[in-house]
Amino acid sequence: MKSPVSQCEWEGMCGTMGTPSLWVVLVLTTVLVGLSAPRVVYGQPNFIVILADDVGWGDLGANWAETKETPHLDELAAEGTRFVDFHSAASTCSPSRASLLTGRLGARNGVTHNFAVTSVGGLPLNETTLAEVLREAGYSTGAIGKWHLGHHGHHHPSFRGFDYYFGIPYSHDMGCTDTPGYNLPPCPPCPRHDAAARVVRKDCYMEVALPLFENITIIQQPVNLSSLAERYAEEATQFIRRASDSGRPFFLYLALAHMHVPLEVPSLPPPTSGWDIYGASLREMDALVGRIKQVADSHGKGNTLLWFTGDNGPWAQKCELAGRVGPFVGAWQRQRGGSSAKRTTWEGGHRVPALVYWPGRVPAKRTSHALLSTLDIFPTLVALAGAVLPPNRRFDGLDVSPVLFGWSDEGHKVLLHPNSGAAGKDGEIETLRLAQYKAFYTTGGAMACDGSIGPAEHHQPPLIFSLDRDIQEQEPLDVTSSEYQAVLPAISRAYTQALEDITTDNISVADYSKDPAVTPCCNAQHVACRCQGSWSQAAVLDHHTGRKATWICL
Repeated sequence: MKSPVSQCEWEGMCGTMGTPSLWVVLVLTTVLVGLSAPRVVYGQPNFIVILADDVGWGDLGANWAETKETPHLDELAAEGTRFVDFHSAASTCSPSRASLLTGRLGARNGVTHNFAVTSVGGLPLNETTLAEVLREAGYSTGAIGKWHLGHHGHHHPSFRGFDYYFGIPYSHDMGCTDTPGYNLPPCPPCPRHDAAARVVRKDCYMEVALPLFENITIIQQPVNLSSLAERYAEEATQFIRRASDSGRPFFLYLALAHMHVPLEVPSLPPPTSGWDIYGASLREMDALVGRIKQVADSHGKGNTLLWFTGDNGPWAQKCELAGRVGPFVGAWQRQRGGSSAKRTTWEGGHRVPALVYWPGRVPAKRTSHALLSTLDIFPTLVALAGAVLPPNRRFDGLDVSPVLFGWSDEGHKVLLHPNSGAAGKDGEIETLRLAQYKAFYTTGGAMACDGSIGPAEHHQPPLIFSLDRDIQEQEPLDVTSSEYQAVLPAISRAYTQALEDITTDNISVADYSKDPAVTPCCNAQHVACRCQGSWSQAAVLDHHTGRKATWICL
């Protein structure tokens, strides 16, 4: 009986004596992709990367027919290319964002779990960000929205390659606000300053209200969530206008608060509309994306590549306030308890929507099944800008511009999925994708809506699913089957070589220590940190002297 595929078919090439050489293939693929990509034929394009938060693959109508709230995103899909096998580099906030901005997994860049309000560190300073590379290549760079890669000292986005920053330093549930929106359970308003108050109420998320930054200055604390989307849209519009007027190409990284809880919408949807809170918030995000697309087109249609995607899958613990995973339900895990979405390596945790729009360059009305990742954004944009990747480190992302242009539908041969808290150790690579096969060395479920948590289970040999006929990840291959026996050697080699490649790389280590003194607070004398004016982190410029950050009135 003929095996489903040979070793060489799996890995694309055989080395001496017929031994597959996976990493030779990956390196060769990267070189060939680089050679075939266009090099600034029409000048340097503008780039807009829009990253939604906790968005589900099924939250786009273009992906999931049951979704009706995304007409602008659906139009974007119709006018560009939709990628249906696209994955976040991790299934939690900080690791996913660090990988997008470095092209490297957390096992290499050091960011393996989320940073806190009191975190001293952030994305290691020896890691080079996409913004730093593009700014060196002549780009005007801006970050608007959620950062969550460190706010203290030189970890702040203003010191990581961005000429302009406007946004919040971490997730908007990491600090109470006076307009908390809708969460489960509801977050009550923070206590207002009262000179007679002796104790801060403990039913708030934190004792620190959420700050809104413009560059290194806190301009509002607590932030007003109900107007945040509008302010992001306004700031993005102004940034695009300023950059266009300057004649320089621009890179805008727009990291939205949607669809992370608490969900905030300007007004409650009318009962007759048929929308719930989640649907109303989804429509607000959709309108924001449509507005940014319109602004970009108004400054020269075809000059700007717009890439929309998500940082991870839905937060199922939030019940009706979580997004839609589409068909990626992780049925095997759900039978054992816990969620198979955010914080897991099941498809619902990291398969995210992805759209690329570039009129005249990226084909319209196209659906690609190439295996891609947010890791690919870094090397692809660097190549299209005619810039050079940072030396002395390896990248997990690929320059996939031939896929964007419709010249190829070949993405990753192998894609690694790191653990993100639900099972095993944060950042460890214990799930691997090889073609249509997905191998789990560790499984586990995050907290589900019903409060259950799926325990970590280790699998040796690995649990293997064939996604081409079991997209719900319901029934693993029988270990005694000829198919399992045929694919296991290739998976084992790929896994071993991947781990060896990481351990021999230039690996960074993130500082996850905490110190209440680094909390961004415009007025520590006020309960829950409140502003009546603007406040700046004056000591940030003295980061290398070892001084702690202090916040003073401007």
